[in-house]
Amino acid sequence: MSGSGAPTTGDIDGRGLDVVIIAGTWHDVITNGLIAGAERVLNDAKATHRLVRVPGSFELALAAQAAFAGGADAVVALGVIIRGGTPHFEYVSAATTDGLTRVALDAGKPVGFGVLTLDDEQQGIDRAGLEGSKEDKGAEAADAALRTALLVRELRG
Repeated sequence: MSGSGAPTTGDIDGRGLDVVIIAGTWHDVITNGLIAGAERVLNDAKATHRLVRVPGSFELALAAQAAFAGGADAVVALGVIIRGGTPHFEYVSAATTDGLTRVALDAGKPVGFGVLTLDDEQQGIDRAGLEGSKEDKGAEAADAALRTALLVRELRG
């Protein structure tokens, strides 16, 4: 389990930050758990936020780019990609990761990365912040986006 050594989360003042949660529509149970975790963190931090849905993880980067063009301070990208029997998994995973990285660097604003790349559905359930889950990757992605947005704001003065 990748949670070993995870940083402490929570206790963030996100007032004044506009955050867009962008989530794919595949694997509803897992994705809805990720969304709930992200929304909880953003609500606790008192950050302004809204949720938009895209067809799949591949579309996250374009939607993130549009969110930044619309004035968002940060994006939380949430998706689920489960390995199948073809190379499709590798292509979608790489394109999604590369696309979100490019958008963040081009915008100079953070993308909290909550895209789960999994071998099977159980791994997603274990990471979705659901009752009995070992991790809450939606909450972690939102926390990372907030902390980085605040850091970027501080560094830019």
